[in-house]
Amino acid sequence: MNDKYLQAIARYAEAHGGLRPAPRAVLFDMDGVLFDSMPLHARSWSEVCAKYGLPMRPLEAFMHEGRTGASTINILSQRHRHRDATPEEVAAIYADKCALFNTYPAAPKMAGAEQLLAKVRADGLTIVVVTGSGQATLLRRLQTNFPGFFAEHLVVSSKDVKHGKPDPEPYLMGLAKAGVAAHEALVVENAPLGVKAAHAAGIFTIAVNTGPLPPEALTEEGADLLLLSMQALAEAWPCLYHTLRQNTTLS
Repeated sequence: MNDKYLQAIARYAEAHGGLRPAPRAVLFDMDGVLFDSMPLHARSWSEVCAKYGLPMRPLEAFMHEGRTGASTINILSQRHRHRDATPEEVAAIYADKCALFNTYPAAPKMAGAEQLLAKVRADGLTIVVVTGSGQATLLRRLQTNFPGFFAEHLVVSSKDVKHGKPDPEPYLMGLAKAGVAAHEALVVENAPLGVKAAHAAGIFTIAVNTGPLPPEALTEEGADLLLLSMQALAEAWPCLYHTLRQNTTLS
């Protein structure tokens, strides 16, 4: 067994009244986890918001990843205009952002994602997507790019929740859809706000640092494990899952 995994399990159990992770489901973020789409999101957010007088650096989009579009726009509006954006402004900015994003080449599948999904499915775990995105083009691509892995009723998008990440609501809804308790799930996330949401929901959270952020941006938000890529997680999965299963029976 891997000492790093054992230590992470022990820390989780200590923080959750002795409960150890006993995974029956894996909840995946989408952008930056299943698709290498975050550079395109960052570019489209930066260009469109600048047009509306709400400048933001592309790197900031990685920090806001997981928020609903309206929440991101309101943060920028409060910064630059000292007020929330109107519903009409939110609708216009988000529509333009999505339109620009859709002019870019399709984001490729994240290296290692399909390999990991195959291993998770082979182990009999329920697969759920919990994304802050509401872009129909990407949601449709879940089916075309990963055929057979995702059931429509096991997808949580920004259109399904009142409060996006970092609020735990999206992940709590994911647990409900999977029919599992928090300690019976794992989360795979690449964004600080997503890690924070999953941690707040009480789920063992695996961070994959697929973007330009420093590792501490993820660990400081409560990631139980940190890996450097989805490929690394796919390769580590057999050992990690074996360790998790072995340690559910320990007192």
